[in-house]
Amino acid sequence: MKLKVLVVDDEALARSRLRTLLGDCVAPAAEVLAEAADAVQAMSALRQLSFDAVLLDIRMPGADGMALARTMAALPHPPAVVFVTAHAEHAVQAFELEAVDYLTKPVRLQRLQQALQKVERLAQAARVPQAHMSQEMLIIQDRGRTERVPLAEVLYLKAELKYITVRTASRSYILDGSLSELEERHAAQFMRIHRNALIARHAVRALEKHFDPEEGEGWAVRLNGIDELLAVSRRQLGAVREAIAG
Repeated sequence: MKLKVLVVDDEALARSRLRTLLGDCVAPAAEVLAEAADAVQAMSALRQLSFDAVLLDIRMPGADGMALARTMAALPHPPAVVFVTAHAEHAVQAFELEAVDYLTKPVRLQRLQQALQKVERLAQAARVPQAHMSQEMLIIQDRGRTERVPLAEVLYLKAELKYITVRTASRSYILDGSLSELEERHAAQFMRIHRNALIARHAVRALEKHFDPEEGEGWAVRLNGIDELLAVSRRQLGAVREAIAG
């Protein structure tokens, strides 16, 4: 299966070269579904089509590539971002935005192929948990009512007092159970970020710096589908970084 790619660069020759290189990629193969010369054109394409990856220049007229990457991260199903630029000094900032890779111009076929392999691994990792979870349910008992909540819809599980908050994009539920037992049972789909919280691996959008009034400066994860930030403990930070990097 070919990866579906959007190429974003204000220089037509640069877009043409990337299209040619992508045509030579074989493991995985890639197909350019659209091109864009700026952020406005890119967002228009993203609203119309679904992409696995965006090859994104940084310095462009109007909103630059960094700003566009932040906007794309808020999409319900954001594509993987591979920055392609002549300026190496933006690499640290790019990876803070959870870029899959950072290529410097002129791009070599081998490096582009490696970047696409990273995109493919991320796409496969996102599909596998969903397939495993598609039939699994959490049974919620609430005021005499029993409700089946698909595990695939759960974004996080958080222990609070004697209960566990089960959060989906649309609402919260209260579950009577053990967070440790849920972690053991669903380790492939959820990862621990704090002694009191598990998050769905497929829902992670970003890891970012965060100030907590009680714990001070630290890190938090942002999930697709909700605005709430979830604190990451220092003990779990390395594992969370590794999981997000793939």
